[in-house]
Order: sequence, then C-alpha cells, then structure tokens
Amino acid sequence: MVRISLLSVHSPPDAFPDSKYALTEPNGLLAVGGDLEPARLLFAYRNGIFPWYSEGEPILWWSPDPRAVLFPSKMRVSRSLEKTLRRGHLRVTHDQCFSAVIRECALPRDGRGGGRSVGTWITAEMQDAYIRLHELGYARSVECWEGENLVGGLYGVVIGRAFFGESMFSRVRDASKVALVALCRQDYGFIDCQVSSEHLARLGAIDIGRDDFRALLSRYCAMAGAAGRLSG
Repeated sequence: MVRISLLSVHSPPDAFPDSKYALTEPNGLLAVGGDLEPARLLFAYRNGIFPWYSEGEPILWWSPDPRAVLFPSKMRVSRSLEKTLRRGHLRVTHDQCFSAVIRECALPRDGRGGGRSVGTWITAEMQDAYIRLHELGYARSVECWEGENLVGGLYGVVIGRAFFGESMFSRVRDASKVALVALCRQDYGFIDCQVSSEHLARLGAIDIGRDDFRALLSRYCAMAGAAGRLSG
C-alpha cells in the first residue's frame, strides 16, 4: 500500500519524498501538511511539487505525471487573438500590481480563463504566501489593462529561467491570453502549466513525462534569471 507523507510545520523544507512516489490516483498527490513558508515553497517548485487545496483542507502537495508545459516559442496565437493584439487597446505591464492580480484570480469564475479549476482554491493563506514570494523576487505577475482598468492577468513562481504558472483571469475577451503572449516574450525556457486542459492545449501546451519534466527543472532552474522587478 502506498502511503502519503505527512509533513508538519516543524518538518525541514526539504522533507518531501521523491516525486516518483506521488500517487497515480488522484494523479500526483505526494504529501499532506507542512506550511507555505518561502523555503518550503521554493524547494517544492525546484523539485516539481506545488500546493493545491481548498479552504478547510490541509495543505496538499502535488506532482502529477504527465505534466503540462508550454514552451514559449510554441504558443499558438489564433487569428482572433492576432486581431486583438493588432488593435492595441489592451496595455500590458509586469509586476505592477501583483496583489491585485492574485485577488482577481482567487475570485470564482466560469472556467474559461484558464487555471486549474473553477472556484476559490487560492485561499487567503495562499495569497499571503505568494505575495511574500513576490516581495522576495520569486513570484511575478503580468497585468493587462483596458484604459485604467485591470481586465486580465496572470501570476506564477520564477526560479532561474523557469516560470511556474499558477493562475490567470480575464474580465474582457482575450485579456489573459494577451498577458500570456507577453510572458512568452520574456526569457523563460518553459512555462509549467501543471495539469492539462483543453484551454491550455489550444494555446500550445503539451503533456510530458516526469523524467522529461525533471530534466527541464535541472536545466532551467539552475540558469541565471532576470533578477528583481520587470519594468512595465
């Protein structure tokens, strides 16, 4: 019988089991418990592990196989998105209002904007944890504006030249996709999309096996990335 590892707040940040021991059903569940302190989160992401749980649940840590990834040069830009980009009515900034982006992503939505699931899995505890990572330079946002209104965006964790996407939102058509195009123009080797969906597949994300994903982590997390805040 496969057992899930139990972590406590006193467990060292590197107390996770090897991701190869993650369950196949539910796909990727690896450990339960611990906390969302920066050291634990950064160790987890470097090793292909991320937290995902709902309000009232303990922290659940996942490392699914296969893994959905998007290589920036392979992003598919549809004709309608090309038209939106040519119109130029949506303005993009980077790292200008991270907290606002994560709050928007945490709101219930109908599932059309991407991300892992509909609902409010981005708890207040998770928001605080990723805002702290942002303050330390390890989490970034891309914002999309229509006039002075924030209408779309995304955020994720950055280690070296690896971008670990967490969530995105749209309040007007194509806003999150415009933000993703802007992200793909940055110097990232790959974007971790975690779990596949039809929405992500249409944008060019593909599934790869755990060993291949580990190879990406080894290569790109060790590379020097752009330090500090990106300019708007």
